[in-house]
Amino acid sequence: MANLRNIYDSRRIWKLIFLGISVVMVALFLYISNNLVKDLAEQERGRMEIWADATRELATLGGGEEDEAGNPIGSKATDVDFLLKIIAANHNIPVLLVDDAGNILLHRNFRLPDPEDSITFEITPANKTFLERKLRHLKGTQNKIEIKIDDATTQYLYYEDSTLLRRLSYFPYIQLAVLALFIAIAYFALMSIKRAEQNKVWVGLSKETAHQLGTPISSLMAWTQLLDSMGVDKSIVNDMDKDVNRLSTIADRFSKIGSMPDKELTPINEAVEKSLDYMRVRIPKRVNLNIHTSANANCGVMLSHTLFAWVMENLTKNAVDAMDGEGNLDITVQNDPNQAVILVRDTGKGIARKNFKNVFNPGFTTKKRGWGLGLTLVKRIIEEYHDGHIYVKESEVGKGTTFCIELPIIKS
Repeated sequence: MANLRNIYDSRRIWKLIFLGISVVMVALFLYISNNLVKDLAEQERGRMEIWADATRELATLGGGEEDEAGNPIGSKATDVDFLLKIIAANHNIPVLLVDDAGNILLHRNFRLPDPEDSITFEITPANKTFLERKLRHLKGTQNKIEIKIDDATTQYLYYEDSTLLRRLSYFPYIQLAVLALFIAIAYFALMSIKRAEQNKVWVGLSKETAHQLGTPISSLMAWTQLLDSMGVDKSIVNDMDKDVNRLSTIADRFSKIGSMPDKELTPINEAVEKSLDYMRVRIPKRVNLNIHTSANANCGVMLSHTLFAWVMENLTKNAVDAMDGEGNLDITVQNDPNQAVILVRDTGKGIARKNFKNVFNPGFTTKKRGWGLGLTLVKRIIEEYHDGHIYVKESEVGKGTTFCIELPIIKS
């Protein structure tokens, strides 16, 4: 029991470790990606500041030699060409240049409604509305650079993040989604492999147990027949026969694990009462066992009698143990339009809410003795072999627990 519990606890620890490593990886990835986006944004602002400086220098450039047409020559021409190249080098950052009155003087790299107006001081009416809307939006951001032309003139440079930066800003979240999907697939793949291995162990153990029990059971049957023929007291022989038949029933139950058992249509009231015949005379006298059935709830369900009796016996034994051999055990049969409902209610120690699902895990037990496999078998039999559902409906520590079994009914 201790080993199984340790295995169960270690699996929970490894799950938490796996989850912790995943969270750390995600956090580290987001940190690196966000820093990358931040660095690129700072680089773009630096480019815009250079662009703004070039615009200011171009606006304030004066003096120097000019030709007959007034065009600069010599060093002045070189400076102008250099500044114009800086301005023209911006091919991907959308820019708006406005004066201190809010009038748009220049725009670049916007996808305009009117494609005829690309880079020009002439703004068509169709594009003016679009650019003014962009300007209102940009005024509410940090992407603004003041350009001081002279004491009387100030211009403002507004810019949007480049297409590359915008795409890169979404990249961490796309990668996060991909990483989360990968982790989920890996987790469920590992859980599937683990369940497959558990199933093989369950089936192998069950089949081997049934096989090992077969030989001594056959010998015991022969011995009871011999004792009967020798004139041994009939009551003794009958009691021995009952125990041998009980062993035979247990072996039959184990042999059915791993393969779909034969089922037959059975009234649920009859199935519950018959499954408890063996336990009724074997539970302590201080436990009051009450079975509540009604004709209205007596619907038909497809059952394997051997396995269903195993379920009811396990639940009964657990309830008796939880009550320390003293209390009330009520088994109630109900039905709704689509399923039969069996409630197993005891007045025992109760189960903490956090363990409502854990009680069905292999190795989980609150008993000092036991392997923690009974409820695992119960869940497997109900859900895998009978297409039903079992769960803890309600429980309160110190007051008792109610298990609920739901089985699909067969409508005539």
